[in-house]
Amino acid sequence: MIGTVDFVSWHPNHNSAELGYVLAQPYWGKGTTTEAAKKLIGFGFEKMDLVRIQARCFVENIGSERVMEKVGMTFEGTLRKAMFAKGKHQDLKVYSILKEEFYSRDDSKHTKII
Repeated sequence: MIGTVDFVSWHPNHNSAELGYVLAQPYWGKGTTTEAAKKLIGFGFEKMDLVRIQARCFVENIGSERVMEKVGMTFEGTLRKAMFAKGKHQDLKVYSILKEEFYSRDDSKHTKII
């Protein structure tokens, strides 16, 4: 196993979920996480009837931020000291994509789940 891409939280009453991913460093920069995230986002909108999917990353995690941008997510803001990790309180950047935004993207037709 080289990593995971999944919904780390799901709120069926709100038709929303949070996407999370981890990938072993030797596989970074090859588009693997982006492609898997696109597929999971498509699944969330088509099969789970989600209307919103969000993801968060540490402020300094530029690679994760790029994945969120490549899958069409929009930066919403920074949650200040929102998570205690690595021995200190960390700021988190929040990105999201809405169902209608996903389907208005040119590449969404390539990510549909059949």
